[in-house]
Amino acid sequence: MKTSPTSLADCVPADPVAAVTHADPYPFYAELRAGPPLVWNERLRVWVASRADVIESVLLAHGALHVRPAAEPVPRAIVGSPAGEVFGHLVRMNDGAAHQAHRPALQRALAGLDLDAVHAAALQVARNVPTEPSSDALFSMPVRAVAHLLGFVEETLPQVDHWMRDFVACLSPLSTADQLQAASVAAGELMTRFELLTASAPPRNGTPLAAVLAESDTGAPLSRSLLANLVGLLSQTCDATAGLLGNSLIALVREPSLRQTARTRDGVQAIVEETARHDPSVHNTRRFAIEPITIAGTPLAAGDAVLLVLAAANRDPAFNPDPDNFKLIRERRRMLGFGHGMHACPGQALACTLAAAGLDALLHRQPDLDAISARGWRYRPSANARIPVFH
Repeated sequence: MKTSPTSLADCVPADPVAAVTHADPYPFYAELRAGPPLVWNERLRVWVASRADVIESVLLAHGALHVRPAAEPVPRAIVGSPAGEVFGHLVRMNDGAAHQAHRPALQRALAGLDLDAVHAAALQVARNVPTEPSSDALFSMPVRAVAHLLGFVEETLPQVDHWMRDFVACLSPLSTADQLQAASVAAGELMTRFELLTASAPPRNGTPLAAVLAESDTGAPLSRSLLANLVGLLSQTCDATAGLLGNSLIALVREPSLRQTARTRDGVQAIVEETARHDPSVHNTRRFAIEPITIAGTPLAAGDAVLLVLAAANRDPAFNPDPDNFKLIRERRRMLGFGHGMHACPGQALACTLAAAGLDALLHRQPDLDAISARGWRYRPSANARIPVFH
């Protein structure tokens, strides 16, 4: 399946950030790949990498390239707030000792999950989420599923969902002052709830919370840092999995031949996994040079920023043969949307399982996919996440 053109597809994106929410950014990404391995974008004041091999080399250069600017480990807008505290502890936003403090425990906890049990639990939760508005359901289904897996009782799931939707606003450079204030309130509430949750009855066996607690110092209260990373498990689920779920639904809308495949759990899972490569939810990320380094023959100075166009790399023919076609079966499906190297997301299998459960729940309600196609959709304003809003 090739990306279908829309009425907006003929407009060329102004830059790689504007491409994230463009109707069809992939021809633009192909032009980026055809250019230099690293190209300076004056509008964004960043170096841009779009080829898979170059992006892999950047992601592996974690000694010289960090996930945050050296002078601004926490965004200035939230420094000193509860949202800033949570942000500052997240392993995915830190390097060195701070990154290694809790990542191994989180990694082992996620790697040990029973994905069949996760799917069953997530499907049950997703089927209880109101379908309207459908664009909100994309967020609520995976967030409530992870909250359930972490031990929150059913009646608290809508409130946790609401807090998480507020909190993730602080992760975007597009947030308003009111959104940042709401994010801090939500961060404080979530930290308190996780503290109470981990101090109460032992969590259910087989849950992510049980696995994380098993890796921690038993008998001692959880550190603020580990509590923040439990909040981080929810925040990583929110936008990224919502986009993966929504873009998987779009794949079915665009290509009717996939709909028979979606009648089975394995078929739904295959659609989600190829969507994660073909039209991912996370289109770019950044790295910041903390010392001089040369990447692909281009010297970078300390303080330089590199925009990694992950969605372009996923469709690099050198990375995935026949990349523009949506193929359920690939000999070796490769993708960079979940990162690579030290900062690779350990929750890739969990995210795809949650999105598959959500898509299963949406299809269980027998939506009119042709009507969705006729009404169309747009994408939420974002600098890096591709999340559809259905009309």
